[in-house]
Amino acid sequence: MKNIVILGAGTGGTLVANLLRSQLDLKEWQITIIDKSSVHVYQPGMLFIPFKLYGYSDVSDISRSIKKPIPDEVRLVIATINLIDHAKQIIETSEGNFSYDWLVASMGCYADANEVDGLADAMGKNVHTFYNPKSAVEMQQSLENMKEGRLLVNIAEMPIKCPVAPLEFAFLADYYFSKRGVRDNIDISLVTPYSGAFTKPVANEILSKVAREKRINVIPNFSLESVNSDSKQIKSFEGSTLDYDLVSSIPPNVGPAVSDDSDLGDGGGFFMTDARTLKSLKAERIFILGDNSNVTTSKAGSVAHFEAETVVDNILREIRGEKAQQTFDGHANCFIETGYHKAMLLDFNYDIEPIPGAFPTPGIGPFSLLKESYLNHMGKMTFDWVYWNMLLPGYLGNMPLLTAHMNLVGKDLRRLLRLNVQKQCLLRI
Repeated sequence: MKNIVILGAGTGGTLVANLLRSQLDLKEWQITIIDKSSVHVYQPGMLFIPFKLYGYSDVSDISRSIKKPIPDEVRLVIATINLIDHAKQIIETSEGNFSYDWLVASMGCYADANEVDGLADAMGKNVHTFYNPKSAVEMQQSLENMKEGRLLVNIAEMPIKCPVAPLEFAFLADYYFSKRGVRDNIDISLVTPYSGAFTKPVANEILSKVAREKRINVIPNFSLESVNSDSKQIKSFEGSTLDYDLVSSIPPNVGPAVSDDSDLGDGGGFFMTDARTLKSLKAERIFILGDNSNVTTSKAGSVAHFEAETVVDNILREIRGEKAQQTFDGHANCFIETGYHKAMLLDFNYDIEPIPGAFPTPGIGPFSLLKESYLNHMGKMTFDWVYWNMLLPGYLGNMPLLTAHMNLVGKDLRRLLRLNVQKQCLLRI
């Protein structure tokens, strides 16, 4: 019996297990998933829990047994992963050792408040994060008690999971406080190490305009050094300080320590990964997908979904004795909730930044790119059902309009062309 071992039973790991199950002869292959948790969390729902919006108010609203989306034919092991011995092709865990012929690392990343001086001590007092379920619930009371003052939505450093989520939180805070009739008394500021609301020029221009219309301040180039919960102040490495009444914090995101311990990481817990094949850059027969990789695209569920196609195809190629292909293009898309039952949509990859247009078909959509609409909001709301019933079981790959590779159809390429011309002119100057 040959073995494929998958580390992590989140979005990427579960999807890969389901896809491989349908492609391999399970009389010859054993598929094993190893994860330390017994619960699978629908992470997009954590954004809504602090505000008790759209039916999300408790951890139970976003959690299911980790076994539920995993097929019976796949072996599930609940264990702590201690080491990846890639020379011997063995995984050392708290439940014993597991040998592998091919390995998939999809262990995610997590927000670690201990990485910033004073941040861990401030958590639960006047600082919270929606990047873990427990703290997202704890934030509810602080938001309910807030009738005036200054709310900071602070990104400590990059990279983070779902880079647009902090901006979404600021938009939803505007909606939440407006509904309560106290918005005029509350200053909402997005404090970011970015130079603006987003990293790419077109999206930054549009999202910054939406933020201004909602009276959300964007404070750029602020790299968090420390938090003082007693004086209610955050300080940057550049020496500037900001006072606050409440902070929605996005602590530094770190990858699993086992990546570096196993000499497979980049020093920050993220696996060294070929951006196109998604193979490990440090060992053979290891593939990486999802938030624990160091590829330069968003750490988001959609990326894990699109990466899974390349990972599965390349594993099957290598099993047949063929070379892995460079087929992943960095495709990512995500809805951005803007409040008032509206949302925007981004669709981009390594080479093409988010631009306006219609998705997935030109003129019809039904979703609009970089434009607020009720249909975009409904797309985000229905994704909960899609996630559990379509994405994790591996059915979305059969839908021709939702391809793993980004499609340029429907996008306003003239906007991108004008931007490139402007860049070339500036370079000449």
